[in-house]
Amino acid sequence: MKAVITVIGKDRVGIIASVSSILAESNVNILDISQTIMQDMFTMIMLVDISKACVGFNDLNDKLEKKGQELGLSIRIQHEDIFNSMHRI
Repeated sequence: MKAVITVIGKDRVGIIASVSSILAESNVNILDISQTIMQDMFTMIMLVDISKACVGFNDLNDKLEKKGQELGLSIRIQHEDIFNSMHRI
């Protein structure tokens, strides 16, 4: 099962490391990652495999949201099929 994680906010040191640490602790594998900085805004989209996660989807969501609040970022996770449905043209 796959999910999409989006991260948006003011650029700062350690964003990727912070998100990656939560994923590693949760046994979530990063399949693909795209990140860019537009002026001082950081944006990242990650495709992750949550099929072997050692925490439930809601717990993972809570951990990512909490880290986002700590860092002043918007961090969201959605199941891949929901993400695709929302972004279908």
